[in-house]
Amino acid sequence: QVQLVESGGGLVQAGGSLRLSCAASGSIFSINVMGWYRQAPGKQREFVAATTNGGRISYADSVKGRFTISRDNVKNTVYLQMNSLKPEDTAVYYCNAVVTSFADRPARNYWGQGTQVSVSS
Repeated sequence: QVQLVESGGGLVQAGGSLRLSCAASGSIFSINVMGWYRQAPGKQREFVAATTNGGRISYADSVKGRFTISRDNVKNTVYLQMNSLKPEDTAVYYCNAVVTSFADRPARNYWGQGTQVSVSS
């Protein structure tokens, strides 16, 4: 089993910045992908950013140029630096990880509990 613990959410004014962190722990052989999704009230969960263990990074168009994802493979932690925040960035942000716990078993998908990000206008 793998646990993902997020931190760093909060309330910020438009134009401000926040940094989210997500630490993975438990039965980890390798973490293939770590990333972030978000869900605003009344909307479906959507992709924000992700990074692979090979260093490939992808972003949703809505956050390109404003958000930066990074990863510490030693600490099994992924970060999301969010700058120039907008009210439409308000959502619960969820950490996601695709983890291989044993070398001879398929990877599994895990989610964190979510952290609230609120941006006031």
